[in-house]
Formats: sequence, structure tokens, C-alpha cells
Amino acid sequence: MVDAAAADSEPLKPVDWTTLSDEKLLEVRMCDLALTIDGTELEARIAHLNAELAARGLTFKPHYYLSDEWFTPDGVPGIAIPFYLAHPRLAKLEEKEMLEVEGGDAASCLRILRHEAGHAIDNAYRLRRRPRRRRLFGNPAIEYPEYYTPKPYSKSFVQHLDHWYAQSHPDEDFAETFAVWLDPGSLWATRYAGWPAQRKVEYMDRLMRELARKRPLVNSRRKVDPLERLKKTLGEHYKQKREHYGLDHPDFYESDLRNLFSDSPQYAKNMSAACGASAARCAARWRASPTATSTRSISCSRRSSIGAAS
Repeated sequence: MVDAAAADSEPLKPVDWTTLSDEKLLEVRMCDLALTIDGTELEARIAHLNAELAARGLTFKPHYYLSDEWFTPDGVPGIAIPFYLAHPRLAKLEEKEMLEVEGGDAASCLRILRHEAGHAIDNAYRLRRRPRRRRLFGNPAIEYPEYYTPKPYSKSFVQHLDHWYAQSHPDEDFAETFAVWLDPGSLWATRYAGWPAQRKVEYMDRLMRELARKRPLVNSRRKVDPLERLKKTLGEHYKQKREHYGLDHPDFYESDLRNLFSDSPQYAKNMSAACGASAARCAARWRASPTATSTRSISCSRRSSIGAAS
């Protein structure tokens, strides 16, 4: 006969967490989720990206694994994919905790995969060392900024991910340019005709033609912070993430918003908050939280390959 106390202390089986309440699910360690990419929607999306690479004549394919965020480890030709995309229950929790699911639909997931593939191929062929690449995109050794202030109307950068992300760092400019080049629906030759950014995409086209059929210089399949080594609980993960993005301070802009959209009778003819947000959704999103939008992707896109799992 099994002792009741011993049974209560047994670790959760891999399937048990799917039926837990949010409160209990947050107590589960990330390494105990026992998730894999196999058999999930991610399989088809990864296959789609690999097909796009092959269609461009590239033999290179990144290796993919699950972690806590989107990122490509420095010096490693692989892509970390956030764990919540491997199970709908976790995607639901992500949306509740972070108010969005980054890469949650096929189109947005592919956009991010193309971007991260740009970092991975950069690592695989050690392209940062090339003088022409450094002249066009800037010095990759420049430290990543904590914040960046984009110029929305600049024609020196391509536009792929939100918030004019190519403007955040030379490595992000390279990855965004690669993503635009790779995307069969970007029509880059027409869209960027006459832009200074056109030189970057044309360079990318020549560079990738040069690399076609060539074997990568770096073949490491190292995984930095793989999910199975992350000992923190989901609750600890989201606490850190919410603090980083300022989501635990929803009233931060309340006084300013009340001044902008007053409910006093004398301002009855002014534009409503709903109309104002609808008329300038992108600009409003950027101005409302510059820290979150500018540092969000920066922190997720690159990660040191020296770092240990926590």
C-alpha cells in the first residue's frame, strides 16, 4: 500500500500540469514541463522556415530548442524558442501574465523565426568579421543599448518586426535585413527601391548567393538555457519578466491619460480615448511604454553563450 504522504510528495507527472489552475501551474518548475517541439505546431513552422532557406539555395539550417524566451545565443547557429509555444495551456498562461503571446500565430512566428535565422547564419559563417558587412550595418561590437529611440520615417533601415527594430543595433539591422531578403512575400526589390536600405538588401542577396551550397564554419549545436535545465518556477519566471517590462505598474500613466482624455463636460467635444487609440495605434503603443517596446526584443534576441541555466 502506498503511503499517502509519500504520494503527495511525488513530483508531478508530465501531463498533470495541463489541468492545474493558473495559481498551481505557476508553482511548476520549467524543467518539469517535459516539453518537446516534436508533435506541436512549431514543427510545421520550423519546416516552413527550413523550406524557405532551401529555396534560396542555402544548405544551412539552424538547430532549434525550447527555452524561456526567443533568442539566438552569441556564436551559436541555433534558435531558442519560448516554451509557451509548445502547448496551448502555456500560451494561455503567457497571455494572462504578459497580455500577449509573442509568435503565437503562424505569421508572427515565422517573422520571428526569419529574424532569428539571420542571427544564426551570422554566427554560422562568422559574417561579423567581414569589412563590407561592418561598413553597411555598423560595428557589431557596439554594446546593446538599454533603450533606443527609432526614427519611424527613416529609409536607411528595412521594416520587418514591430517598433522599427532594425534601428536598435547593427546586429539587429543585419538580422532584420536577412529576414526581409528571405521572406518570399516581402517584394524587397520593389518596396525598398530608391531607399538607402536598398544597398543593404542587395548586399544580403549577393552575400547569400555566395554562401549558397557552402558548409557553415561553425557547426556547434550547443543549447544555452534549454528548458530542461531551467530550475525556476513559472511564477518566478513571470515575476522577473513582468518586472522587466513594467507590467506590475498599470497605473503608471493614469494621471497623464486622465488629463489627455478628460470626462469633464467642457471637453465633451474632444476626441475620445477609444478614437484616439484607434487613430494612432502604433504611435500610441510606442509612446505609452518606450522602455517595454524598445528593450523587449533586445533582451530576447541575443544571449551570451557563456551564461548558465538558472
